[in-house]
Amino acid sequence: MDEMRAVGAFIGLAIGDALGAPLEGLPPAPIAVTEMSGGGIHNTLPGQYTDDTLQASALAQTLIRCGGFDPDDFARRLVLVYRAHPEFFGPTSRAVLDLIGSGLRPGAAARMVHRALGGSRSNGSVMRGVPVGIFYPPEAVREMSLAASRVTHFDPVAGEASAFVNRMVSGMCRGEEVDTAFGRALAACHDPELRGLLEDYRAYPPEPSLDAVLCTHCAVRVFMDASSFREAVVAAVNLGGDADTIGAIVGGLAGARFGYGAIPESWLSALRDREDLLALARQLRSKINP
Repeated sequence: MDEMRAVGAFIGLAIGDALGAPLEGLPPAPIAVTEMSGGGIHNTLPGQYTDDTLQASALAQTLIRCGGFDPDDFARRLVLVYRAHPEFFGPTSRAVLDLIGSGLRPGAAARMVHRALGGSRSNGSVMRGVPVGIFYPPEAVREMSLAASRVTHFDPVAGEASAFVNRMVSGMCRGEEVDTAFGRALAACHDPELRGLLEDYRAYPPEPSLDAVLCTHCAVRVFMDASSFREAVVAAVNLGGDADTIGAIVGGLAGARFGYGAIPESWLSALRDREDLLALARQLRSKINP
């Protein structure tokens, strides 16, 4: 395990989230945003992150405190951050967490919302999953990713999308080169649609979508074509659309590839709660499942 890559993956997620937050829901920026700014649909402050980082932090805390993934502990932590910042949460997670908060078990709540909404293939469980990749070795990532996804997203495709990203993160944090990590994540992917998009990822345009499959393709394509952390995250957030989530996923991948030292200092200095997030990232790194 490379400590700089592990910490870089977690902090990279937060950086991508914060850089993309003011661009969420907007068309592609006419002039590329390259530094932390505020505003947008949530009127965020410069360097302020959203529920991508809040949920990833809750997942990291569960892994640290429980020594592994525990769905009930994770659900409890999600409810707490949701109640503190409901404005950031999407419709699937919002509906599920309302039910969990009223006393329903996580699995039952996710299934009920899936049926009521006619699906749960949104990207909420993809954006938060990087701690699973940091914590677990590659051979355990898929099972744990599916379990973490099912807390809010009953559709198994959302879990497969999360597992792909997390498998890449796990491999790169443990020394795999990017092409090796990508190839092994592809080999472990059980969803034919996602696999088909990613096998020849350059053949399809990047769509910064709320859909888990399209979002994952978009993030992986941007990441694979970038030569630095900065290039990857700037390209991701300036696509607009679900910019904070694409930024978070790309930031997690790029942090695992290039390491914490590759993150621009101007972005780090502007990141809200930077020291708390760094402490959490280091705790997660110290507790990893080898």
